[in-house]
Amino acid sequence: MSEILWPAGYVPGFTENYVSNEVIVTGLTVEQVWPLLNIPACWPEYYPNSADVRFYDGKGPALEVGVRFFFTTFGFPVEAQVVEHVPPVPGQPARVAWHGWAGDDAETRLDVHHAWLIEELSGGRLRILTQETQKGKPALALAQDPTNPMINGHQLWLNGLVAAARRAAG
Repeated sequence: MSEILWPAGYVPGFTENYVSNEVIVTGLTVEQVWPLLNIPACWPEYYPNSADVRFYDGKGPALEVGVRFFFTTFGFPVEAQVVEHVPPVPGQPARVAWHGWAGDDAETRLDVHHAWLIEELSGGRLRILTQETQKGKPALALAQDPTNPMINGHQLWLNGLVAAARRAAG
């Protein structure tokens, strides 16, 4: 199975917080799931922890390398820029990742690398992996929260993505 490609400074274990969520399902293809992830305006339809999506510089509605966008999640107003974007191609995983940030001082600044990987596995299975590393004092607070908001929130995102893809597939 493939793995997330981490930029310098965001490798898990060297940041204040790291979360990893994954599902492996049958009955879906990369092509069915990709548009629901690659078009952020779809996110609030299946992931209630996402809102206020907008793009900058006349870009959108789909993600692509270099595109800047905004959304609200986990109570944070997140500015983001796509740093990796590999649409579905037979024989290789689809990938999308962005650098996101919120806050503007040492107490409130949060920097994240949020990456997604979608790949077909043997036996008609589909793997959807999302991982995120976070830096800053808010990241440390999230890591120490015993309710695990990031793990639970990202699992909700994965479950919603799969359910939305199944609905769209009919």
